[in-house]
Amino acid sequence: MTTILDAMTDPQLFGDTFTGPSWETWRAVLAASFALPMTDVQAEIFKRVAGGRERPAKRVSELIAIAGRRSAKTQTAAATAVYLATIGAELDGTLERLSTGERGVIAILAVDRQQAKVAMQYVTGMIEASPIFSGMVERMGKESIDLTNRVSIEVQTSSYRAIRGRTLIAAIFDEAAFWRSEATQSPDLEIYRAAVPALATTGGMLIAISSPYSRRGLIYGKHRKHFGKAGDVLVVQGSTADFNPTLDPAIIENALEDDPEAAKSEWLGQFRSDIASFIQREAVEQCTRVSPIELPHDRKVTYMAFVDPAGGGQDEYTMAICHKQDEQVVIDVLKARRGTPADITREYSQVLKAYGIKRVQGDRYGGTWPGDEFRKHGIEYQTSRKTKSDLYVELLPKINGGLVELPPDQKLLGQLINLERRTSRAGKDSIDHPPGGNDDRANVIAGAVEVARRQKLFRSRTVAVLGGF
Repeated sequence: MTTILDAMTDPQLFGDTFTGPSWETWRAVLAASFALPMTDVQAEIFKRVAGGRERPAKRVSELIAIAGRRSAKTQTAAATAVYLATIGAELDGTLERLSTGERGVIAILAVDRQQAKVAMQYVTGMIEASPIFSGMVERMGKESIDLTNRVSIEVQTSSYRAIRGRTLIAAIFDEAAFWRSEATQSPDLEIYRAAVPALATTGGMLIAISSPYSRRGLIYGKHRKHFGKAGDVLVVQGSTADFNPTLDPAIIENALEDDPEAAKSEWLGQFRSDIASFIQREAVEQCTRVSPIELPHDRKVTYMAFVDPAGGGQDEYTMAICHKQDEQVVIDVLKARRGTPADITREYSQVLKAYGIKRVQGDRYGGTWPGDEFRKHGIEYQTSRKTKSDLYVELLPKINGGLVELPPDQKLLGQLINLERRTSRAGKDSIDHPPGGNDDRANVIAGAVEVARRQKLFRSRTVAVLGGF
């Protein structure tokens, strides 16, 4: 029987990639995951990274490996996928559980397209370099490899749609702590819930390999529930030095001096304590109207607007139009476009005029350019006095108090509930989107609410002054 440890050191399978003492921690983790015998050194390593728990008596159903950056996580995940798709599928009877004509799938889900490409490069390279694995290839594409044993390896970005309706032999979550979606606050949990039934037919294994991030989500939840505890869910946690002792220690030492909290997460494998969720989903949903996406102009209403200009690229150029209804701020229109900024400014100016708006506020993006461009179309542009983070701080009590009516825009919903509160070493909080995320729509909503609030203050002061005459 060729175990995963045997395969990783077999020149005909994985060559010499996984040989040498630097891979000892990964070998200990995989030995425990597949309930294989360990050396005394591996047993000691396993105790350390598994929180002191006993070794599993049988192959685990889930492996959650939490490690610092540069720990060869994706490379190890790719090797595990190749093994499970070939030798592993033969040994554990997986193929016998497939119906006639059915194809089993090893799904590797990555945080984004670039990371998915990296994972696929590892998989392809390992298969092509092996005379045994390469002889099993039936078809090789950019995102999938079909093998002659009716097993496919597919690499995709993180989406529950990628695994629904599939018969999974294994699901591998790459950097799952960093999965983000504007459609949901918890894409990692939704994908996990989709993967569990897809693995049921084959009794397949779920493997999540990630650096840690904030204290929420699938990875943190699994760690809190299972780390150091016996069971068929194995959670291991270690620093970069544990999993990759070849890395220069000076890199980690310098990072700890520059930003201790970030370095603890990135290099020491610890969850960050300085990041927390900002707005709860329930509060945002409570403020969201069922329909329509845009409210028509009402000549009896006084409208205000806020814009968040963008210079092209991935950022959206956004605009929100709102009005006050008693104590509530109603977001009538939310626009979000990518394209030529001058063309979008012209289009937005027409919408502003249709709602009787001659003055708009926005952030400090682009210096004088937004003001100059809006002025061409008869719109006065005023720069907001507050930073984006300050606008979010003002928005939170309005959302929690139900004092904002939001349009039913799913990207807006996702951006609001994905906002994070970060606390600096000086104790100052800042609010922003998570790494790899966006908040253009959320930002323009926060700005519109502030514009409405300041108009109320301006009117109050004006009445007070007039009353003194």
